[in-house]
Amino acid sequence: MSVDATTVKRIGRLARIRIEEDEVTGYQQELNAILGFVEQLNEVNVEGVEPMTSVTPMTLRRREDIVTDGGYAEKIVKNAPLSEDNFFMVPKVVE
Repeated sequence: MSVDATTVKRIGRLARIRIEEDEVTGYQQELNAILGFVEQLNEVNVEGVEPMTSVTPMTLRRREDIVTDGGYAEKIVKNAPLSEDNFFMVPKVVE
């Protein structure tokens, strides 16, 4: 696949990039080089290769999923300007 001058101008318009006429051939060569590299990747045999999210095998550290009642409401409302019975008190905003 190769990119022609019309396609370069269209890509520039879609990306909202102003491309001057003297720059079109340079961009055309660069895009063709990129597409050539991508076509080389199609030649790589990837049969039997597992998909990866990282170059090293990793597992996420997870905490145990334990349901608790919390038990620290006093700590949560400790710095609140106004609180009552471990609930935040705020001024009325709707009349």
